[in-house]
Amino acid sequence: MTTYGTIPTSSSSSQGPSGEYISRAKDRIRAGLGARRPWKLMFNFRSFNFPSSFSDAFGRVRSNVAYFRMNYAIVVLLILFLSLLWHPISLIVFVVMMAAWLFLYFLRDEPLLLFGKTVDDRVVLIVLAVVTIVLLFLTHATVNILVALLIGVVLVIAHAALRKMDDLPVDEENSALLTTPASSSA
Repeated sequence: MTTYGTIPTSSSSSQGPSGEYISRAKDRIRAGLGARRPWKLMFNFRSFNFPSSFSDAFGRVRSNVAYFRMNYAIVVLLILFLSLLWHPISLIVFVVMMAAWLFLYFLRDEPLLLFGKTVDDRVVLIVLAVVTIVLLFLTHATVNILVALLIGVVLVIAHAALRKMDDLPVDEENSALLTTPASSSA
């Protein structure tokens, strides 16, 4: 029997159910993290300058936080992770919460449904952040957590205020946010 023109596929029996699950998880991680904005665009040094006024800075923060939301979440979570390296119980709680973050925020392909209603990404982000912080406070690493969150928030606000929005690609999701501050200041 000839098999010209056919494309060989791997059978699920050779990988087994766990191999298939791991392969699917890897693909979802790549696709989920691919949804974040490019780091090169986020750290384009030609796009940084001081805002001309407080309202300009506020508009930049609003737009950049909306545009780079996933990147900023990754930065804050990385800073929090690094601050917990010397608190093993807190680190275990954090790793468990990171798994929740991965499956509920970063790797979802479709909107989260709860009791038949769609939950907005911002609500998921806020709930996961609050639950993560509360559980970590229960592990008695309060000072480390507060300092890490303060550093993360300061870095995010500083980046968002200093980064111009002129070179950001406009998509349907963020077009209203990116045009509103510029049109209101004119």
